[in-house]
Amino acid sequence: MMWGWRLVAALRVAVSAALLIAAPAALFMAAPAAAQFPDIGGMIKGAQSLKKGADSMRTIGEEEEVQIGADLAATLLGAAPLVPDPALQAYVNKVGGWLAMQSERPSLHWKFGVIASNDVNAFATPGGHVLITKGLYDRLRNESELAGVLAHEISHVVKKHQLKALQSALGTAAMQDLAGSVGSMSGSRTLASAAQVIKGGKELFLRGLDKSDEFEADRMGAVIAARAGYSPYGLVGVLQTLSAAPADGAFALLFKTHPTPVSRLEQLGAAMGDKLDTLPNAADDTPGFVLLRHPPPPPAPPVRATPKAHTKKR
Repeated sequence: MMWGWRLVAALRVAVSAALLIAAPAALFMAAPAAAQFPDIGGMIKGAQSLKKGADSMRTIGEEEEVQIGADLAATLLGAAPLVPDPALQAYVNKVGGWLAMQSERPSLHWKFGVIASNDVNAFATPGGHVLITKGLYDRLRNESELAGVLAHEISHVVKKHQLKALQSALGTAAMQDLAGSVGSMSGSRTLASAAQVIKGGKELFLRGLDKSDEFEADRMGAVIAARAGYSPYGLVGVLQTLSAAPADGAFALLFKTHPTPVSRLEQLGAAMGDKLDTLPNAADDTPGFVLLRHPPPPPAPPVRATPKAHTKKR
């Protein structure tokens, strides 16, 4: 199977634990995604039917899914609140919202945020909540890498990976009971059901999803990023960085809950080939990312004019 030259290079870099320097900056694409990438979904194996599997959770409706996700997101925010930086939060929501519009579930009320944690990780909860740690954000080199991370998490929500994992862990009966109680949204939901799901969600965050779910989210994330006008190799750049990182400290939970970066690069190589190497005008960076990462210095204080000395006329 032919691999794209960029991905082959990335694999070599990952195995040797060296980092690839980021690509040059580019302006954000304003043209409609459908016009730029009308058949992008057909380029990657498994991406032709992004909706497959979304109908398998008939016991949980979208309203219930959103409420479950809100509960789990609140649990995450209880451990690590949002970074108190309105400009950063608005920027990440703008990028995430644009990416979500290119997904198969654009009508969800998507919410994105950067949480105050030095750990390197990102999380998604059912219903469209996506959180990235400040530790990971600070290690991103350009906006296409941010897009790659967010698109990966968006893909988890699109495919309902977390929801299916919860159903598998808690049992269909428990989820059906929860679905019936959440539906009223008026406080009739049993505390026992809510506590059970939150407990299951915490365990899921610590255990992680199946490897197949992570590989699928990588593939779909590349498609979504390309649809949005970004370089589909943004996530590859992130995986390169992770491949050179120690498997402890800030990276410990990420490596515990995800396949190795090298295996993810290999899976992407097998799926992508060289089909995305020639996309036109794929953006790596934008002025917005650069400005937030390197804000201009504050203006110098105004210089006060020295009053002229008055001399008496003789």
